[in-house]
This record gives sequence, C-alpha cells and structure tokens, in this order.
Amino acid sequence: MSKLHTNIQVGPYQIAHRVVLAPLTRMRAESGAIPGPLMAEYYAQRTSAGGLLIGEATIAAPNGNGYLGAPGLYDDSQIAGWKLVTDAVHGKGGKIFLQLYHAGRQSNSQLQPDGGQPVAPSAVAHGGVAYTEAGWVPNTPARELSIAEIHDLVESFRAAAERGIAAGFDGVEIHSANGYLFDQFLQDGSNKRADLFGGSFENRSRFLLEAVDAVSSVWGSDRVAVRLGPSGVFGDMSDSDPDGLFTYVARELDKRNLAYLHLIEPRIAGNVEKENRDQNPVAAQLIRQHYSGTLIAAGGFAGESAKAILEAGDADLVAFGRHFIANPDLPERLRNGWPLNPYDRETFFGGTDVGYTDYPSYIEVA
Repeated sequence: MSKLHTNIQVGPYQIAHRVVLAPLTRMRAESGAIPGPLMAEYYAQRTSAGGLLIGEATIAAPNGNGYLGAPGLYDDSQIAGWKLVTDAVHGKGGKIFLQLYHAGRQSNSQLQPDGGQPVAPSAVAHGGVAYTEAGWVPNTPARELSIAEIHDLVESFRAAAERGIAAGFDGVEIHSANGYLFDQFLQDGSNKRADLFGGSFENRSRFLLEAVDAVSSVWGSDRVAVRLGPSGVFGDMSDSDPDGLFTYVARELDKRNLAYLHLIEPRIAGNVEKENRDQNPVAAQLIRQHYSGTLIAAGGFAGESAKAILEAGDADLVAFGRHFIANPDLPERLRNGWPLNPYDRETFFGGTDVGYTDYPSYIEVA
C-alpha cells in the first residue's frame, strides 16, 4: 500500500490517510459572509472517515475580505453557519481545520467597511484584482497600518479563533501565503516599514508570530498551523532573499510545536500551474531542513507525484485542490487507481451548485 494511504498523527488527531483537502476559495457563502447548507454539502461530500480537510480562507476581521462570497468568522452571527459545515464533516468521521486570513492590500474599497481603503504593511503600488458585485475589479490602493492597528488585528485573529471553537472546528490554520496580509508583512517587496514590523527577518515575521501565539493561547499550539508560500509571486509579491526569509520563519515556527506547517510549491501562481517551471518540490525540500514537525505540501500534485514526495520524506501529507474540487471521493480514487473527473475552471470562483456539489463520485458514475 502506498504511504499516501497510511495513517499519521497530526497534532492530537490520528488521521487515516495523507490526502488532504486543500483550502480552496470557492466564494459560495451567503449574505453576511455566512456559510449555508450548500457549503455544508460541499464539505461533507469531500469528507472520508478519518480524513483531514482544511476550510477555505475565512475572513478574520471586518476589513479583511478580498472576495465577495468569501465566508467570515469576524462576527458571532457567522458561527452557526460554520457549525453546519463542521457537523456535516464530523458526521462522516472527518476532521476540519479553520483557515483564517486577511486579504490586506488584495482588496477593493467596495469590500471594505464604509468604502474605506484596504490596509497593508506599506503603501506600495501593485496590480491584482478583487471580486466585488461589479465582478473582478482592480485593487484599490492600500494605506499603511499603524502599530496600534496591527495589534488590533492580532486580537481579531484571536477572537476569530475563539469563534472557531464555538463553530466546532478541530484546529486553526493561519494563512500566510498567496500575497495576503501576513505574506505582505513577510516579503520585502511589499513591506517597506522602518519600525518593529519591518526591515529584518525578525521584524517582518513579528506580526505572523504574534498572531500564531495569540491563536495558540486559545487552541493550544498543537491544534494551530500556518500556511506559507516560499517564493510565491501571486499578488505581485517578491523578496530579495526568499530562502533566507522563509527558512528563518520555519525555524521560528519549529519552536512552537504546531499541528503542521503547510507549504505551497512555487510552480503554482494563484490557481494556475505555471509552464516551464521546475516541477520538483523545492519549497518542501528547503523547509524540511529547518522544520522538524509535520509538513503538508500543496501545489499541482497528482497521485504519483504525491506518493513520490512522501516516499522522499520531504512532506508528510499532500493537499489537493483542483482534483479534490472535481472528485469528492479523491482519496478512494487514488487508493484504487480509478480515473478522475476533469475539473471545470470556469466554475471555481462563485456561482451555484454547478461545478461545486454536482461532481459525481466514482461509484455514482460506475
């Protein structure tokens, strides 16, 4: 049997196999950024007994959204909707982690409270688009956060983590990749600050590490995780020394006894696999040398490449995105060598049940 289908300890949980549902922005939340029955059905379909799911990027503060239809946990009114989701997953024997995020500069004033400016570590011009009622529109230029506002955001993540307990989640993953706010603080292409949150690796990592510690104060560190995108360029991200930066962050996180560290391979730009990019798992290979805990790798994996990275020892679990969208029974398909449904990219972001809950399992097709 492939190592992909063996059990593993993740934090306090025994996980039955190593095929993880990646956090996927699907933008199907109802008014008020509240999950509804359709989202609960979607997650239930992708739950296997003993399997691990990571919920989609969930807004941790009122000014943290970059996508109309994204769910939130910045308000108590959103707890019950998420409870529908976690109950559905637990009803099928799975575990689900809450992924908390803040879009930072990757937003538009149409998504901000009172039409305000998006926020960022620094006011740096960049490209990119946000999804609003008017469709995909250019991001609004962002303003620099004050130190007091940064501390307030740490508290927002702590409070959202508390709501995650009330909503029935099994753990929390902090999203520090894909050009969102924590990533913007980490990388010096977007962080031009000259205070305690800018300049050195230590200072640029401070916001993330303070949030990790705040969330850990609620959950216990062994039920907290972080997602990083070493060398990620989505959202006009860049750093002058990405290897030095991300190995520093990995070493700091290694001190904290986390449930896992989740790494995105640089061959993925947003949701598209780049052509003519090195297909080796460079992120996991690099970080494995500096992080002794459990690693999840993500980014363009298929069955054979997932098996290979596990056998090489560069990762402990593999998160699947596009293939899990199209194949709700992906772990069983990979276990049995069954063919995969093709995915429909046009229905990835927003919409109805089409391209969301209407993909059949193999048994249904057979």
